[in-house]
Formats: sequence, structure tokens, C-alpha cells
Amino acid sequence: MLTKDLLRVSRAGGGYRPRFVGSDDSSDHRRLAARVIGTYQGHVDEPRERLTEALTTIERDSAFDFKLIRGLAKLLEREATFETRAPIDPERARRVAFDAAESIGVVTEAERTKALERAADHLSVPPERLDATLYNDLESRQIMSGFDPRWSPEELLAQYDLSLAQTALFDATAIRVRSSEPKALVSAVKRLGLLYEIRTSPEGRTVHVTGPDALFRRSRRYGTRFARLLRTVAGASEWHLEATIDDDGTERALELTHEEVSVPRTDPVTEMTFDSGVEADFAARFTGLDLDWTLVREPEPLAAGEHVVIPDFAFDWQPGSVEYRVFFEIMGFWTPEYVEKKLSRLADLEAVELLVAVDESLGVGEQLEALDHRVVPYAGSVRVKDVRDALRRYEADLVERSAADLPEQIAPQTDVATISELAAHHGVSEAAIENKPFPDHARVGRTLVRPAVLERIDERIEPGQSLTNAESVLEENGIDDASAVLSELGYRVAWDGLSGGTIRRK
Repeated sequence: MLTKDLLRVSRAGGGYRPRFVGSDDSSDHRRLAARVIGTYQGHVDEPRERLTEALTTIERDSAFDFKLIRGLAKLLEREATFETRAPIDPERARRVAFDAAESIGVVTEAERTKALERAADHLSVPPERLDATLYNDLESRQIMSGFDPRWSPEELLAQYDLSLAQTALFDATAIRVRSSEPKALVSAVKRLGLLYEIRTSPEGRTVHVTGPDALFRRSRRYGTRFARLLRTVAGASEWHLEATIDDDGTERALELTHEEVSVPRTDPVTEMTFDSGVEADFAARFTGLDLDWTLVREPEPLAAGEHVVIPDFAFDWQPGSVEYRVFFEIMGFWTPEYVEKKLSRLADLEAVELLVAVDESLGVGEQLEALDHRVVPYAGSVRVKDVRDALRRYEADLVERSAADLPEQIAPQTDVATISELAAHHGVSEAAIENKPFPDHARVGRTLVRPAVLERIDERIEPGQSLTNAESVLEENGIDDASAVLSELGYRVAWDGLSGGTIRRK
């Protein structure tokens, strides 16, 4: 999948059409894909900033949309390995250099040189090497140590089309699929925790899929699951997909077929595999939750001295542009020798946030806490609530960081908007946006409504009216949360058994 900012769609004729490359002038696109691959290959052992400059040159010189070039680069970025190369740890170098500068009181260039010499003497390195090392851990200065692409230019273009289609499904509210492999499709739908039903029509059997909460409120949160489902759909020899897209409040239709999107032969397997039942049980229960964290199985290796550690999982923060990853290791019932080896590896980890779920029978919780890792004890199975509580400690800071780019006041363009819709529009979590002032709207529950709309609704609702009629008035004005709005207007619902409700004054 690509990030939302790289989405390329056409809205001609009121539709929603991804701008695929496979059906266009494939020779030109193939040359572009080969050039981008070659750019990565030619920048092994060079800093990321030089790679970025080379890609920018391609954007400047090419007649293609810059989003296409960045999309291809985004896919290849996952095939590259970057590392910090420095004779000494840059963070330690800065700390020693800043301490020396503070003791001297650096103002002039000569004083800076003197501070560097003092710090270099303390670290037993030449001053010029220290100066060159201070900021080598910046992302722009990281070295691409390896690049092993799985795709040829043609396969990269196929992967791009698949990823583009997945990104287009981020804002889907429902999809309908006909497939030559319905069993695999239904199995994937169940695995992703989506609701479905199978309907028969003259065209054949169609699987209708919606999010788990679609019966109660609209949500874009499950668009990511629709995107993941597309990989299974596109694996069939023949298929046809129709989706309803919520395009910033405008409903559009998206249509895809096997002639446009396929799964490249080198595409990775997406189903998780596990080393133990504890891991499988935890993953199944965690992915069933509606959280702002995405669970990643066996993320990238982490440097631990002369060795590497591959954590069992990672939690990626989803909302907005703030990228944050917390690694998660599950220590089950292992032999004492293996536990000791594991502890030594974890002790060598630096500059990573790590949660460790520890079987209480191991008795090493205090040792892990001494290594500055956060410990979640468990017996038998890992409690999702305990992990959820541990992740909450990071969320306040992440919400604050994502909210920093928001305007002081938020003024929705529509008469009615929900907190979740605004959060999706601004690319932040709901928590980052819900405490902002909304000068032109009244907040009613999780919905923002212009006062004029509330007044218009109030004129059409009166005591003794049936709840069904009142809900119709609210729906005409774009409001789903009937109970909150009725309460705001001073009404309550008097229920008469199963026959329905009647509006009464509080």
C-alpha cells in the first residue's frame, strides 16, 4: 500500500478511477521503473540525502506525475537497508561535545574548535572525526547498506498498480466482489473481521462486505482492511470488484477487475505465521480491536552489539504523519540458557522502545526493567488489556505531536460533520482533534452541527411525535446520532415495549 498523499485518481464523470500505469504507454513506464530501480542500485554505500537528490532530479526531468515517481520509490524503499555509520555513537558524541561547549561558553568559531578538541580528547578520536560524526544518525545521513529488489521493472509497475488500488480503498465504506475463488475470498473476509453476506444475481454470486460497525455508524477505519482484502481478491484468475467510496463527504463508485490489477509473482505472503500459540492467540485478539496501532509481525532486525534481535511484533502508530514504532517481544517458557542469551541481546539494544511480555514463571521481570524496557507480565496468555495500557503511555505525546500542526480553531465546511470524519480529513487521531474549539458549530456527542441546523430540526420536532419520524428529520439533515441531538434539544424517548418510541420533553 502507498500513503494517502501519493494517491492518484481521476474523478471524471463523478467516478473514482485510480490512474494505473499498466494500461498506459507501458514502454515509457517501464523505462521510468528501470531508472528508479537503477537509482537505488547506484546509491548503495551512499547517504540517503544523495539518493533523495537523485530521485528529485528524476522528478524534475521527467514528464511523469511526481506522485508516480514517489510511489515507485516508496515501494523500493522497503527493499533497502539503511544504517548509521560512525566511529562513535553520535548521541554520545553530541552529549560529550555539548558538555565541553557548556564548560567553555562557546560563542566564537575558535571557542567551538576548542570545545571539539576537548571532547575529542575525552573520546580518544581526532577532532575532525568527531565533528563529522556528531549528526550521522540523522535520517538524511544514514547510509544505504544494502538494496535487494524483488521486482523487475514490469513487476514493480504491477506492484504499483496493486498498491494504488489498495490506497484507493482506504476510504471505502462497502465493497462488492465476484470472484472465481469465492472460498479464499470468504476466508480472508472472516480473517479480517469484516461482515459479509452472499447475494445471488443474474451475474452470479456476489460477496457484499462491510465493516464490523457499519450497522451503527459510518467509519473509514476499516478501509485499511478492505485494502488488505484486495490482495486476496487480486490473487484470483478472474474477479470484479465494486466499492462505495466516501470522498470527503461525496459518495463515489470505484470499479476494479482482474484485467487491471494483479498480484506480482514475487509479492510477499501477507498472512502471519507464528512460533507459538501464545503469539497466535495475542495477534488474533489484538487485531480484532479498533485501535490506532497496527500490529506488524516480525519487523526489521534491531542491532544488538555484534548480533541482531528480530522482535516478535511491532506496533505502528497509524494516525497522521507522525511515524512511531514500539517493538514487542513475547518471552515464553524457555530454558535458562536461552533466557540468559535473550537478556544479553536485549541489554545491547539502544534507542528503541520495547515492550516485553514475560511469562511470570521465568522470574526475570526485574532484570528487564533494569534494562529500561517496559514489562508486561503474563501467565498462560498475554492479556491484550495490559498491552493496551502499556501503549497508552506513548499516546499522549503522539497525540500532542500530531495536534501541533492543526489550526487553533477548526471550521468544518459542511453543516454537519463527525469528529471521526474531521480526524480523517486532517490525518490525525480523533483524540488530537476532539478538544479543539469549533467556533461555527455546536458539539453534540461526537457530531458537530451548525446552530441553524439545530434550530431547523427543533422546528420540526414536537412532543408526542414518533421516534421514527424524528429520526427521519435528523437523517434529512445529515445526522446519525439521534439520541445525542434529541437530548441537546431537550427531548427524551419514551419507549412503549417493542412497538416503538415517542418523543417527550425532559
